[in-house]
Amino acid sequence: MVAIVTDSARSSANRRRAATISIRDVAKRAGVSIATVSRTVNRISTVNEELAARVWKAVEEVGYLPNTQARALVSGRSRMLGLIVSEITNPFFPELIQEFENIAVTQGYEVLIGSTNYEPVRTEALIRRVLQRNVDGVAVMTFGIEEELVQKLVEREFPLVFVDAGPNLPNIRLLKVDYGEGIREAVQHLAALGHRQIAFFSGPLHLRSALARRDAFRKSMAELGLTVPVENMIEGTHTMEGGIAATERFLAIDPLPTAIVCSNDMTAIGVLHGLHRTTHKVPEDISVVGFDDIHLAQFMLPPLTTVQMSCNHLAASAIEALRAGIEPDNPNASRKEWRIPTRLVVRQSSSFPRGSLPALAKAGSRARRPSERH
Repeated sequence: MVAIVTDSARSSANRRRAATISIRDVAKRAGVSIATVSRTVNRISTVNEELAARVWKAVEEVGYLPNTQARALVSGRSRMLGLIVSEITNPFFPELIQEFENIAVTQGYEVLIGSTNYEPVRTEALIRRVLQRNVDGVAVMTFGIEEELVQKLVEREFPLVFVDAGPNLPNIRLLKVDYGEGIREAVQHLAALGHRQIAFFSGPLHLRSALARRDAFRKSMAELGLTVPVENMIEGTHTMEGGIAATERFLAIDPLPTAIVCSNDMTAIGVLHGLHRTTHKVPEDISVVGFDDIHLAQFMLPPLTTVQMSCNHLAASAIEALRAGIEPDNPNASRKEWRIPTRLVVRQSSSFPRGSLPALAKAGSRARRPSERH
């Protein structure tokens, strides 16, 4: 009789073997005390670096899997971080989630992830789940404070991180995005190309981040002595559909601006689609600039010029800020704010304004190129 061992059976057997390996086995292999192993796997910073390296090497060699629930009972900490985002249909948020989880895991934390989707019932259930799992701290990366969410989390008095704004309380820390830096670069980039009539498609203006981006645009235009007519400021929804709808309103403006700055990349992608349905070409007739620099931006046709807000920087700063509130001996314990820089990434969706001499020269050069090959 031949016994067939499946991958599933092997996996189960491996897990059972790993479960029988104890902290004593690790201590014996590393040549250290059980207490040193315990402090190391619980990532207590006072452990000597050389000893910690020996312990982690032994953990890997013997295949030890720390019991996170038992560690939580001993330490009083779950070593779990909560991450709350607005939605997952916008590619920016999955990219942020991935970066957050990657960094958290390397630092010995698990992550509980949830999205509010702007729905009160869903938000209520998410808060309850976060509290039931006894997370050590929560990063609220919604880019717009939802009052009910804030109040219920703040009442528990555990470490919280918000983007842009939050209650001024001892255990709350902020990630302050420098919207002005990137948007100023975007406006100056367009102005240097020769654009003077520039429209702005904002996000929903009940969101603080959307207001901040709109105000940064107005300020950047004013610094260059450029006026922004009311009709050139169009409120959108931070979605592709919103970008298409905003484009339809934009096309009714007379005279038509030569460039559009969008409050996020999803809006900008909607604009590219909206303009593709017309005779207007990007960037020959209208330049388009986004904000976020999602991964998809570089693969659009044309590749999107955009303001980068690094998901990696956001995630790393959020985890650093949470740990500052969680760990009593953390060197950042007294710090309250983390600055998130932004910068312009120039691609092919921005060029000289239509009708300008450089644009005409560029068009003439393209027109001559095929005949020059004959």
